[in-house]
Amino acid sequence: MVVAPTLSTVMRRLPLGLVVLAGREALDRPVRWVAVSELEDPTPFLEGGELVLTTGMRLDAGNAGPYVERLVARGVAGLGFGVGLGHETIPEALVEAAARAGLPLVEVPRDTPFVAIGKTVSELIAAEQYDELSNAFAAQGRLTRAALRPEGPRAVIDRLARELGGWAILLDEAGTVRHLAGRGAAAAAGDLGPELERLRRITSQGAPASVALSSPEEHVIVRPLGARRVRGFLAVGTGRSFTPVAHTVVNAAASLLTLAVEHGGEHLAAEHRVRSAVLRLLLAGQADAGRETLERLGERLDGGPLVVIACAGEPEALLEAAGSEFAAADGDAGGDRVVLLVPASRAGAVAAALGEHGLVGVGDPVGLGDLRAGLDQAGRALAAAGHGTARVVRFADLAGQGLLSLLDADVAEAFSSALLAPLRESGSRADLLGSLRAYLDCNGHWDAAAQRLGVHRHTLRYRMRRVAELVGRDLEDPAVRAELWVALAVAR
Repeated sequence: MVVAPTLSTVMRRLPLGLVVLAGREALDRPVRWVAVSELEDPTPFLEGGELVLTTGMRLDAGNAGPYVERLVARGVAGLGFGVGLGHETIPEALVEAAARAGLPLVEVPRDTPFVAIGKTVSELIAAEQYDELSNAFAAQGRLTRAALRPEGPRAVIDRLARELGGWAILLDEAGTVRHLAGRGAAAAAGDLGPELERLRRITSQGAPASVALSSPEEHVIVRPLGARRVRGFLAVGTGRSFTPVAHTVVNAAASLLTLAVEHGGEHLAAEHRVRSAVLRLLLAGQADAGRETLERLGERLDGGPLVVIACAGEPEALLEAAGSEFAAADGDAGGDRVVLLVPASRAGAVAAALGEHGLVGVGDPVGLGDLRAGLDQAGRALAAAGHGTARVVRFADLAGQGLLSLLDADVAEAFSSALLAPLRESGSRADLLGSLRAYLDCNGHWDAAAQRLGVHRHTLRYRMRRVAELVGRDLEDPAVRAELWVALAVAR
């Protein structure tokens, strides 16, 4: 979970004129969201960790104490009270109750809109999320560079222990320690035997697995290493719970260590997996780390515009057909898709050669910093190749064909028939289908759609409620509207 900003950080973020009247010692509480409520009991609608904002419309000296007790029991971060509307000042009973309970109570001037506080918290949370993602990408880059050092796996273990602020252990298939780093690693190594045996049993059944152990003092993850069979184990431990970023770092290290343990008998396969790691760096915008990794492998990416090519077929055959071009299995696509980064001048010839071994989608030329967009284009073109007769499809060729051209005709027709069947069978097919079509064509504008149909807008609202009941969908949801639009378009 992303670390939320504290209440004190929120108050310092902008000159909002907020004044702390109680609970100053608890301003380090994280604020996970802002909730505005004038209910006497808002707790059924809270999850805990919110900064609750109110003007106290339903608060007085008699219910202030129970109100604060309910908020504290729910685990809110604090209470912001807007003055100048229902109350010129915060009721003294509320201040006293908050002080007794240790609940931060903040006075919000009338000139400070609640929405400004909400925007501040939202911006701070977004900044924390961005920092965590950036930290994860940076850590992956450092681990990748460590893997390319002469000591290889040992350097990865050393780097991983520093990244986590804990310990890391590399064990071979038999459970013998090959390298460890970090305080407490030696003591932990002796306790891993039962967990390694447990992992062997689970993995032997064909399911990839890992073991997570938690205690008040330590949190541990043990993962098997190996592509097709267990060739070793990675164990890591820290004094705090693993965050999503920490899990990402551990996964990256496990991938790099898997490459290392497989290297002895599968040099070529390991090279392909390293390229996949480099591809992830490049697609994540880590161009410098990706280029540096390739240079250490003795390879370079062309400095001019690149074309991303996505292929579906037998991975080994496609990788072989790629020759000297940069090619890697796309892990985000489940490993069944091969992605190439090819100079624009060679893209046509390379795509034609790959077309002999599978379906091919070709994106438009892009710069090194826009490879994610290029992959998206190539993926769309590849999807179109799977629906048509051409084995090689260029994204540029899809222009003007529209979204529906990317859909499998049989699948789309079956989807439309199933979704619209309740409307056709309702006994008022023309009214409901025609009304739904007008409603969607007018982007949900009641007056415009009603005018087009020649009915009163209340009649149209009734019909749309009936449509929602029959299809079991919420028409206020944009995704539902999109599905219904596609169903109607296919049904024409």
